[in-house]
Parts: sequence; structure tokens; C-alpha cells
Amino acid sequence: MAAEQLIDAIDAELPQTQCTKCGFEGCRPYAEAIARGEAINRCPPGGDETLKRLAGLTGRPVIALAEPPQAPTLAVIREAECIGCTKCIQTCPVDAILGAAKQMHTVIEDECTGCELCVAPCPVDCIDLVPHPQWHQADSEAQRQAYLERRAIKGRERFIARNHRLAQEQDAKRARRAARVARPEPPEPTASKPSPAASPSALRASRARQAAALKRLERKRDALDECPERQALADQIEQHRREIERIDLALNAAQGSSPSEDTSATRRHQKRLALKAAEQSLRHVRQQLAHAKRQQGADDIARVEQQLQKAQQVVDDAQTALESETSQ
Repeated sequence: MAAEQLIDAIDAELPQTQCTKCGFEGCRPYAEAIARGEAINRCPPGGDETLKRLAGLTGRPVIALAEPPQAPTLAVIREAECIGCTKCIQTCPVDAILGAAKQMHTVIEDECTGCELCVAPCPVDCIDLVPHPQWHQADSEAQRQAYLERRAIKGRERFIARNHRLAQEQDAKRARRAARVARPEPPEPTASKPSPAASPSALRASRARQAAALKRLERKRDALDECPERQALADQIEQHRREIERIDLALNAAQGSSPSEDTSATRRHQKRLALKAAEQSLRHVRQQLAHAKRQQGADDIARVEQQLQKAQQVVDDAQTALESETSQ
């Protein structure tokens, strides 16, 4: 049997869940690896039956599965808890999740292969895996096999279509980047027509963006040990601080205010940002507590309750600091 024909035959026996549990980026890449000599026992969704068929195709002995076999599952999003982050959409290998940024997501039951790849990236842990209804409700082995065949056909088609779409998007992105590079630089403004100064509102908006970026970089830096990446973050943080200082000077000039007045407004703005971040952190801990109570883990509940107390204290402190600054 020619190499390509062998790959096609192996791929036809795989379940097409595209789950990567075999260590490869989908069923077709795993089929190619088996044809090159990789082990045939790395497909838990395929189970023992798939293992036997692969052994017959390759002429290798039947050995124990590397992981226990897994029955077909379905990913279900608890829609009331979904925050619309799109992380599950980005990781689904068969485009079986509908949704948009900041909008509720939902799984297309007929298209989901139960690969589990959407579970780990979810920041609020609102995705459950349940036995797939079409498998669970089957009354006979023939019906179960029919479901597996439909899932394999759809899984392969949607996996190929998604990879084709992603490749087209990458090509379009490269084309746009090349067009930007080839675009001539705009002429420098002449002395006779100076560029208009930014308005105070535009400067304040720019400062808010810089301050938010600075906070994110500081949190990322604080989470790292001493390493080259930490130093690079420190350099970026310093750049943002210098830019904030430049904007503050421009605001003083635009508003004609004294440095002390501008500094007071800056402090109030920073304290409002700190309060907003603290409140967001408190909401996240409350979501974690709700999840821990659903799982009924006493240790997890106690740990998260301690985090909740600390988060509430941070919110209270931030609120007090803002009220104190406002009253001055």
C-alpha cells in the first residue's frame, strides 16, 4: 500500500474528534505519524475497537491504550455565566461554538465532537462535559455506530474547513502587512501648517489608555521572577510612565491649569481606576466561589471565601481612598 493510501486508510479509522490527546494537532496529523511508525494506542476517543482496526491496517500487535477509552461527550456552556471572552471559540477545532465578543456563547450540539479543548481556556469555568445525547439515547449498537460515523464525517469536514479559513485569514493578514510596509510615509508637516494640538478630552483619553496599559504591564511584571522578560517589561513600563508625564504637561498647557490642580485630578482618576479594578476582581472571586459551591469541595470553598474577604477589603479601601480624595 502506498504511503498516501495508508495515511488515508488510517485516517478513515480515527474518530475525527480532533482532540489532540494523541499528542498531534488533529486526527490527520496522527494518521501521518502512525504511517511513519508512531504508536497506534494513543486515541482514547477511538477506544479498543479503533485500536484493533489500526493494528490490522498496520500489521502491528494490539497493545493497551495509553489512556482509558472515553465515551462520546458534548460540551455545554452555562450561558448565564458566560462573559463572552471568545476563548472557547478560538480553540474549537471544528467551529462548533457560536458567539461574539461580550455576547453569550453556545455549542452546536450536532457539530461538537467532545474534544474538551474549550474547557481549559474558559476564564470563568462555565463549560461542562456531558454524555452526548445522540450516543446516550441510542437503543442499539447499530445506532451508536451510525452516530460515530456521522460525527467522524462532520468532524473531518469541519476541521478541514476551519484550517482552510485560518490559512486564508493569515494570507490576508500578511497581504495587509505587506501593503502597509509598501505604503509611502506621509510627508512631514510644514512650518506654515502645523498640526493642530490635541484637545484636553483627547489628551485625557490618551492618558487613561496609557495608565491602563501601565497597570497591566506592572501586574505582569510582578508575576515574573527575575528574567530577561521581566527586564523587557520594566523598559516598557518606563516608556509608558514617560508618555504619561508628557501628556500631563500637554494637559497643563492646554487647560492653563496649575500643576497642583492637575496632580489632584490625576490622583482622583487613578483612584477611580483602582476602584474599578478592585470591583472587577471581587466579581471574579464571587464567580469562583459559586463554582466551588457547585463542586461541593469544602477546602476549595474555604480558600475562595478567604480570597473573597481580601477582595472585599481591597474594594472598601479603594472606595475610602477615592472618597477622601474627592472631599479634598
